[in-house]
Amino acid sequence: MSAYKEIVTKAVVGKGKKYYRNTYTVNTETVPNTVLGCWVINHKFSGQEVDGKIEIDGSFDVNLWYSYDNDTKTSVITKNIPYKEVVTVSQKETTDSSSKDIIVRSLKQPSCISAKENGNAINIEIEKELGVEIVGDTKVKIAIEEDEEPWDEIPEEVTEEVEKEITDNIDPNYIKEEK
Repeated sequence: MSAYKEIVTKAVVGKGKKYYRNTYTVNTETVPNTVLGCWVINHKFSGQEVDGKIEIDGSFDVNLWYSYDNDTKTSVITKNIPYKEVVTVSQKETTDSSSKDIIVRSLKQPSCISAKENGNAINIEIEKELGVEIVGDTKVKIAIEEDEEPWDEIPEEVTEEVEKEITDNIDPNYIKEEK
């Protein structure tokens, strides 16, 4: 006969990912001739639930290397770019919203896929992919066996033949003193 028990535990109750492709404008002090390189570093982010949606606040630094003055000089400009993304993650089950944990992961780090000069500015296109997990309290129902099975006796496996073999192979003079 089985009975059921409920275990309350934390589990992933909602999960999703989203790809982003955004264009940003970085102003320069001089008119750029050629973009020589673009690096995205220092990606930081966190998420929280606001009105049933997940709000991700983050930022990253963009380092742009460009030439100017008819390609005779170069410069590197660094700009911190903040962002806010709002996503809806469907939840597999309803949980108490006060005990939810929001875990945001960068599935694809931000990277520059395009950088073009535009007057005194450079337009950069950045792609990234973020994953969101919602961890909340949930209940698991399991079947319980109420009747405990008796312990089985474990017989000795040493037979008379094994004992005789051990006795026959004992050498009482196995320790010999050397002079």
